[in-house]
Amino acid sequence: MRNSLPKAATLALLAGALLIPAVPASATTTVTAAATATKAADPYSAFSVKVKAPKTVKAGGKIKYTIVATNKGPHYADSWFLGGQFPKGVDRNKVRFGTSVKGTQCFAEGDRAFFCFLPQVVEVGDSVAMVFEAPVKKSAKGTQTATLGVVSYNLDTGMEDMSKEELDRLGVPEFGFSKTVKTKIVR
Repeated sequence: MRNSLPKAATLALLAGALLIPAVPASATTTVTAAATATKAADPYSAFSVKVKAPKTVKAGGKIKYTIVATNKGPHYADSWFLGGQFPKGVDRNKVRFGTSVKGTQCFAEGDRAFFCFLPQVVEVGDSVAMVFEAPVKKSAKGTQTATLGVVSYNLDTGMEDMSKEELDRLGVPEFGFSKTVKTKIVR
């Protein structure tokens, strides 16, 4: 990140959290009260998200989701993922994606989540778009709900090449910006 002050504050908070177990019991109360008074980190970059999806789709057809994410700042975004939670009636293993960003890498997470890392820095005010095409199972019925958008991380210098799993494992601050869309299955 260009602004190193939030990084320094994050590192100081992390260092303080790591030292707590080594502090004697009498000092733990003071350290805990100070840590509790500290405000949670704000995102380095917040996003405005728009998601488009069809109102209806036939069972066995495809749902086309279009995500447009705009960086609202305060800083440029260099570690973020597009995607989210796909509906139960979608075959997540057959989701296809399209974007103009070269080097995009996508992966499944959990039962229904699907995310893509786009190796692009998004300046404040700039947007990025991605299209997902998800095949609907023939057995799907009712209303299919998807929650899609952006997950961004507050990265410190040297963490740029870490995977989403590693960032989550380390407890790096994560911020979600998403929209929920519904598509009715028709016969």
